[in-house]
Amino acid sequence: ALLILTTSFTRIVIIFSFLRTALGTQNIPPNQVVIGLTLFLTFYVMGPTYQEVNKVSVQPLLKKEIKLDQAVARGEKPLRQFLLRNTYQADLKLFHNMRKEKPKDAESVSLLSLIPAFVISELKTAFVVGFYLFIPFIIIDLIVASALMSMGMMMLPPTVVSLPAKLLVFVLANGWATLVTAIVSGYR
Repeated sequence: ALLILTTSFTRIVIIFSFLRTALGTQNIPPNQVVIGLTLFLTFYVMGPTYQEVNKVSVQPLLKKEIKLDQAVARGEKPLRQFLLRNTYQADLKLFHNMRKEKPKDAESVSLLSLIPAFVISELKTAFVVGFYLFIPFIIIDLIVASALMSMGMMMLPPTVVSLPAKLLVFVLANGWATLVTAIVSGYR
């Protein structure tokens, strides 16, 4: 849970789930593909942070240049910076207020406040992106349903016609590349 919740995994997997629902495809792409793509994008986004953790913490520990407690303290800094850069200040303030903390600077922010604030920020961002994903597909659904009703084709389910239309629009708009670019560039 700690590895999933302190990385970009949560936001990415939720966005892909919203996309699948917005398209109207319950199991396409399959869960294994969604999770696999999410994992690789998470590795891509988290790469610079984990390279820094490896450089300042893991390698010195493996070379026995520092002790475990020093390695943990050093490794925490790059992760803390990533979490702080991608956490909404309002969410962080919420948890500071609940814990009655008043940190002086970024170094003194408690991880017990920072991690849940980061998770809530990720959820909020994923839901906002999900909302924007739904809009064009809902419009396609409405247009198809209106056209079918106006032609008197009430026995034909609108999803039979709108699903291929939504897939076509998504593919023609280069949807996967656009969405992945937006997700990755959303991290600082």
